[in-house]
Amino acid sequence: MIYYGKQSIDEADIQAVEAVLRSDFLTQGPAVERFERVVANYCGAKHAVAVTNATSALHIACLAAGLGEGDFLWTSPVTFVASANCAFYCGASVDFVDIDEKTYNMSAAALEEKLRQAKKENKLPKVVVPVHLAGQSCDMKRIRELAEEYGFTVLEDASHAVGADYLGTKVGSCAFSDMAVFSFHPVKIITTGEGGMVLTNNEALYEKLVLYRSHGITRDPKKMTHEPDGPWYYQQIALGFNYRMTDIQAALGASQMTRLDEFVARRRELAARYDELLRDLPLKTPRVMEGTKPSWHIYIVRVDFSHVRKTKKQIFEEMRAQGFALNLHYIPVHTQPYYKAMGFRQGDFPASEKYYEEAFTLPLYVGLTDEEQEKAVEALKKVLTAF
Repeated sequence: MIYYGKQSIDEADIQAVEAVLRSDFLTQGPAVERFERVVANYCGAKHAVAVTNATSALHIACLAAGLGEGDFLWTSPVTFVASANCAFYCGASVDFVDIDEKTYNMSAAALEEKLRQAKKENKLPKVVVPVHLAGQSCDMKRIRELAEEYGFTVLEDASHAVGADYLGTKVGSCAFSDMAVFSFHPVKIITTGEGGMVLTNNEALYEKLVLYRSHGITRDPKKMTHEPDGPWYYQQIALGFNYRMTDIQAALGASQMTRLDEFVARRRELAARYDELLRDLPLKTPRVMEGTKPSWHIYIVRVDFSHVRKTKKQIFEEMRAQGFALNLHYIPVHTQPYYKAMGFRQGDFPASEKYYEEAFTLPLYVGLTDEEQEKAVEALKKVLTAF
């Protein structure tokens, strides 16, 4: 069975993890700091904070931004639920901004219109979370301009976009945002098994992120209420969490970073091949916004059902029968029962709902061979054109 995504682990990765297992540190040792430094330097950001996963990264980033009761977080409906759920962890409320019909990312035009209306109603967001779907950056320049006009924090959900480029910068540089979040889940561009990271150029935000990652505890005398009782002393000065990445994970991540450019180059090659191989099928292939170079975590197509006499479910089932397990990224968050119970309804975000009706994700990962990709396209052609 060929799946939509798969990690790539080599002998160097295994040796890096083994070295940690033979060392004095298994968690929160030198490997974590080294991994943070490698990612920050690669992206061009001042600070990086490694955590257990991208969900915990989103959580502490929202806390660092001061999100709380009475505040709003806005994000895209076409994302994994974590991009929205992080607001509720902080006691805040959630709303959504519909997607651009070409890139499937948050529409900057829709965001601007929603902000105008929200200002009239005194319901402006405190945090906006643009999601870089499939590894393509949102229109961050325009979103940053709107942030300066309307006064919200920009938190990039760049879970898909490690290694991507935007307007001459690396995604994660925070050139157009306050913070950015990466995911290191096995199907992402690089992996730590499970893991995430927050990047920022803001010193105050960085200090909060570090604090919230580890129980709200500090050993810095400058932040304590009185002189330390001794070298063992620490103080809890905030309510934090145990979101610490292990040295085992970080060692794997740092090793994977040595191949990041190789990974992204192969993904871009496979995406370009899909563009060509799928040209004559009744599908819409991804559109790339000018100034962006996606890292292609996933490859999403949309079916033109006016030329296909099968349901989406039939397409999935028939492809699986031929050995290809497609996927879908994502079911619009506002249509989930948990969110419907809050008042969201079908029809609230029509571009996102139309996307869901037509979209699915094809196999794309570094180890996918040209032959396997061609077989996937042939299988898809058979499924789409057979009656």
